[in-house]
Amino acid sequence: MNMIATNSKMPGRHAPAFFFALILALAGSSAGAQAQPLQGQPQVQPLPSVRPTPSQLELSKMIWSTFAAVDQANRSGNYSVLRDLSAQGFQIANTPARLSEIFAGLRNSQIDLSNALLIPPTYTEPPQLLREDIFQVRGIFQLRPISLGFDLTFQWEAGQWKLYGINIAPLEMTQQAPEQRR
Repeated sequence: MNMIATNSKMPGRHAPAFFFALILALAGSSAGAQAQPLQGQPQVQPLPSVRPTPSQLELSKMIWSTFAAVDQANRSGNYSVLRDLSAQGFQIANTPARLSEIFAGLRNSQIDLSNALLIPPTYTEPPQLLREDIFQVRGIFQLRPISLGFDLTFQWEAGQWKLYGINIAPLEMTQQAPEQRR
């Protein structure tokens, strides 16, 4: 088994480099051996293999957290966190600079997306699974004078739903409620 050398310049025990080196060291041991938890360290539970369908509350939290991330990215001009919280496919397709370009119109309109965090979303069609690991939700936050329409997709990855696709658009308020598709 390979030994992990330490010195004053090596990152701390909680740094990703330490865990990567630990995983490599454990992978080099015999195939039938099980890794023993480190003394005083919590055991890591395996990720669930079953993809749960989000509950109504979970779905609302996914939407709200996406709006909060976009709002903060628009305010700061830094889209790295939005990108880093997203699914791997989203990260591959979008650099922070590209996300800045994509959201330039929304950012320049200076619409306060954080207002969407104060009310529940209204779904314009029922949330649905597009594939086994892709979940889509379309709807609107009915704000005045400008509502916010959204079309979001989430991918099941690493034991959680992560942002996979996003479209947020300001909508003029109408007197009629959006029609429900059947």
